Amino acid sequence: MKPSFLCSLIFIAGALLQPAQAATLNLDLPDIGDTAGGTISPAEERKYGEAFMREIRQSLKVMDDAEINEYMRSLGYQLAAHSDNQSLGFSFFVVENRDINAFAGPGGFIGVNSGLILATESESELASVLAHEIGHVTQRHLARTIEKADKLNIPATAAMLAAIIIGTRNSQLGQAALATAQAGTAQVQINFTRANEEEADRVGLQTLARADFDPRSMPVFFERLQKSSRYAGASAPEFLRTHPVTESRIADTRNRAEQYPYRQISDNLNYHLIRAKLRVMQEGSPRQAVVRFAAALKSGQYRNQAAEHYGYALALLGNGDYAAARGELRALQTADKERIAYISALAQVDLADNQAARALRSYEDALKLFPGNPVLTLGYSRALLQNGQADKARRLLEEYVRRQAPEPGLYKLLADAEIAAGQKAAAHQALAEHYYLNGQTMAAIEQLQSGIKASDADFYRASQMEARLKELQDQAALESKH
Repeated sequence: MKPSFLCSLIFIAGALLQPAQAATLNLDLPDIGDTAGGTISPAEERKYGEAFMREIRQSLKVMDDAEINEYMRSLGYQLAAHSDNQSLGFSFFVVENRDINAFAGPGGFIGVNSGLILATESESELASVLAHEIGHVTQRHLARTIEKADKLNIPATAAMLAAIIIGTRNSQLGQAALATAQAGTAQVQINFTRANEEEADRVGLQTLARADFDPRSMPVFFERLQKSSRYAGASAPEFLRTHPVTESRIADTRNRAEQYPYRQISDNLNYHLIRAKLRVMQEGSPRQAVVRFAAALKSGQYRNQAAEHYGYALALLGNGDYAAARGELRALQTADKERIAYISALAQVDLADNQAARALRSYEDALKLFPGNPVLTLGYSRALLQNGQADKARRLLEEYVRRQAPEPGLYKLLADAEIAAGQKAAAHQALAEHYYLNGQTMAAIEQLQSGIKASDADFYRASQMEARLKELQDQAALESKH
């Protein structure tokens, strides 16, 4: 690997290396914000991004919860639609990690830790982080980095990008990945500037205002994080280590935010609901979550009453208290009948309480109101599978997959439905995509080879798999070179 390639790749959404790693590698990062134009197209950058996501999924726990993912996509797309480059594609995902951090990869792939979502106190604060990361993408900071790099293959580039991000979470793993990537190269020495961070702040504030969020939330969130960790040193939130926040930067964002007219901004209830769900998920046990939510409701110490009852209901469900969970959710639904989170949670309670027929009717009725909704479609598919209707689940998921961005969890669910319905070739085909999206190219190849040989593989499906097998074999050959 050539030194100039490694140097160019070290900058990711505001210098993702921890100070200790930078000292070890003797890195100062370059000012790459003044490049005009370039040769890499958005489509090419997207390919880097897809490879980057396969690398990320091998090392980080990307959440596979339809409700959380749908909310983050909705919020992200709302912001992206008001950015200064609306033609770019974006993908938003949540990493299950209590650390406070967010990052942008190439091609518009933007990740947010669950810990950061819980650290925010308003939807505008969460939006401000996403708007900042969107700014990195629309200003093509990562694209400019790749343009300056000597051209290596896409898997090698993606591996380096992912290695640096992994390094912010696991220093030994990150150091090993970087050492492998730069084996045989000369010492790396470059200079660092925060120009890209400041540019992402500036365009992020514009995006916030255009999307009807409060621009003042950005300096408020930055300042609260800085104050809470002023004496934390190496244990400071990862967001501050990867996105250095100085007094001057806070002052600059505050001054810019004050130029926008003040308006009272209300949070979307779904913001509070997913925060409640994440709080339940991070508790040590369902029983512990029940105790915490019950205490908060009794004392009145919560940000949103409906969300606190929702979290309490989910905790009760996890603890097996189905009658109490149903009571909480029905009370919520009385005031908000078409809230998808409540409909889905009630159906889950019914399934757990051996009321399958009622659960299936709930999903069917809701999908008439909200056709194609991811939360309802995936929940209904799982309910069908659980109740011996695999063929119906398989047909529903096959149609759904055609309309959705590829996700490994979706293909795994489809594979389960195909297996239960006795569709061997189709199951191998779906599992191949599941493994590929998780960065396991050889496992995907093995699934396709088995699928082609399956007794129920007709000419059309076998031809599909043979063409895909050739693509993945070429991909594996590229991966073997880095």
